[in-house]
Amino acid sequence: MFKTLKNIWRVEDLRKRILFTLLVLIVYRIGSFVPVPGVNKDVLEQTNQQGSELFGLLNTFSGGALHQFSIFALGIVPYITSSIIVQLLSMDVIPKLAEWAKQGEHGKKKSAQLTRYLTIVLGLIQAFAMSIGFNRLYSAEMIPNATFVDYLLIAIVLTAGTAFLMWLGEQITEKGIGNGISILIFSGIIANIPTYIRSTAQSSFIVDGQAFMNTLKTVIVVIVIVAIIVGVIYIQQAIRKIPVQYAKRVVGNKMYGGQNTHIPLKINAAGVIPVIFAVSLLQFPTIIAGFFNTHEWAKWIQTNLRYDYPLGMVLYVLMIIGFTFFYTFVQMNPNQMADNMKKNGGYIPGIRPGKATEKYLTRVMSRLTMTGAIFLAVISLVPIGFGTLAGLPSSVKIGGTSLLIVIGVALDTMKTIESQLIKRHYKGFINK
Repeated sequence: MFKTLKNIWRVEDLRKRILFTLLVLIVYRIGSFVPVPGVNKDVLEQTNQQGSELFGLLNTFSGGALHQFSIFALGIVPYITSSIIVQLLSMDVIPKLAEWAKQGEHGKKKSAQLTRYLTIVLGLIQAFAMSIGFNRLYSAEMIPNATFVDYLLIAIVLTAGTAFLMWLGEQITEKGIGNGISILIFSGIIANIPTYIRSTAQSSFIVDGQAFMNTLKTVIVVIVIVAIIVGVIYIQQAIRKIPVQYAKRVVGNKMYGGQNTHIPLKINAAGVIPVIFAVSLLQFPTIIAGFFNTHEWAKWIQTNLRYDYPLGMVLYVLMIIGFTFFYTFVQMNPNQMADNMKKNGGYIPGIRPGKATEKYLTRVMSRLTMTGAIFLAVISLVPIGFGTLAGLPSSVKIGGTSLLIVIGVALDTMKTIESQLIKRHYKGFINK
């Protein structure tokens, strides 16, 4: 491994990409501490613990910027939401977007441009609602004597911060290492690890009214974390290979095809996106109800729609499964895969090309996706159940989602670096 790390710095292009990525992350972390103009930061610091219960997940994704209400408080959540909306509308909902999806790289550029515009719109709406909601949450002390102009100014600043993060993510993707948006979320979670450790150390592991030694609690927490990491890596790396054969074709004086290959279908092709959206969707009513906590209906929502309560937990699992199927079949369309194989003279042994191939791929993907969805649900629920039993703070209970993101991004980045090394005849991390 050390030899591989040494080889990374020998490649000038790879070294520049890594240094560029680190430089962008430094800019991102600095911006997380720049406060929004017109906001009373002392009020935020005094009520920081209150906000952590309600906005723990969003604060995790923003690298702590939400609690400080900095210029990056929105994070890149509007961008993720707009990406999903555009992908959903591209599934023959809007013919123009469906046409773009079939145009290859040119169509991707048009869809990316639409995603950017939609991000600004969603960011402005969310920022305006957030500024009003936070001010109400803190008894109108966060923005003293607030007017519409004050709210609008804050919304514009927050939206500009999201647009800047979106641009930084694109720069990492183009000039750095890995997927830029994922890297930004990854760095935000890593930045919160000291907070998780401190919160865990300050909590008590209570069973039948007796407090165990801190050493025992630490050992149990470490064992659970290691088990989750091993499980995530195992499932993230697991694939089902579908054999594909290509018939021989004679074009002019040359012969093409006649080769055997395979389609790698991942058990968890959707990654952590289903969990992110399930938690966000489940927390949305709770966040809205928090601004009307004097009403009975608001109290019922805050009590029952939490993901550590039976009703909220059931909805949480169902949404994870639903989003997993949706995102997997958006990313890997069996109909397009079957058509592409048929056009290139490929077929699955024992399966007729065309409709039969599509049905076969749909059946296999459905089984794999169900396994991946159940895995995501279990990994997400284990920290919640364990955290409730152990009396750990809410910031630690969402650790399953955080671990999924961190491990997934780390594996993808490692594969990117590995491919760069293999191109230059260096051994990678997992090549022997």
